Amino acid sequence: MEALFSVCSNSLFSSLQNHKNKTLLPFLTSDSRLSSSQLKSQSRVSLKSHDFHDFPPLVASRRRVLKCRSSNEQLETSFDESESLKNGVRRKNLAVFVSGGGSNFRAVHQAILSGDVHGRFVVLVTNKHDCGGAQYARENGIPVIIYPSTKKEPEGLSSNDLVAALSTYKIDFILLAGYLKLIPSELIRAYPNSILNIHPSLLPAFGGKGYYGTKVHKAVIASGARRYSGPTIHFVDENYDTGRILAQRIVPVVVNDTAEELAARVLRQEHKMYAEVAAAICEERVIWREDGVPIIRSKADPEHYS
Repeated sequence: MEALFSVCSNSLFSSLQNHKNKTLLPFLTSDSRLSSSQLKSQSRVSLKSHDFHDFPPLVASRRRVLKCRSSNEQLETSFDESESLKNGVRRKNLAVFVSGGGSNFRAVHQAILSGDVHGRFVVLVTNKHDCGGAQYARENGIPVIIYPSTKKEPEGLSSNDLVAALSTYKIDFILLAGYLKLIPSELIRAYPNSILNIHPSLLPAFGGKGYYGTKVHKAVIASGARRYSGPTIHFVDENYDTGRILAQRIVPVVVNDTAEELAARVLRQEHKMYAEVAAAICEERVIWREDGVPIIRSKADPEHYS
């Protein structure tokens, strides 16, 4: 089995990190990074392209001011010169996308706070400024960006402005946690093999446009052919639920299950699995086989993969 893998520690994550080795936009400095813990405003952030050009020159204190379009306040941020290392691995900057309560986001965030995930959420993106996930982010000092711009959310960003905003935060990985909009191709090109999504069925079954939330569980039960379901974590491409699968977990479908009962059972496994996968990507334990299949190296036994 090990002959299937081409593993080289020096090239670990090489395909995941192309976006980190180049400046995506001319106005970004090579070492700019926002620290969410220093935010002074709880209002949501709506950034436009010209805001990024307003950054003052680098000074000794390494403090910058970022304009908040939705209020007269300013978001003042300071940059930490040092990188937090764990076993020689830098702490990863994470963005999360949510449209609802964000329970998976909360689960991963709690794993970060407990020290199980060597990363930090530095920004949240949502299409609903008042959703539960956005409220939780503000309560925990994580800035909120609105995307896309709609009649209900006129302060939302364009796709190009979204890429620009995330670039200022020096994002390593993006986690989708119940985000119901299609990810723009501009973002996928900017973060190749670095965007993850969690889906509440065993893909490729019961996936695609229109399959989300309770609708998935109703379809699983109605099919009559399924005795098992469970969550899937996959990399994101330009279509719904078609990217390379990274992890799955089996959950039994019980006789006379309701969609709500099955959803609750699957969700418990989602929370555990997303935290485990977040830990793996932050510790650089995701390996890409020569055939393009991503696998996870065990933390306890580096010779074992799943």
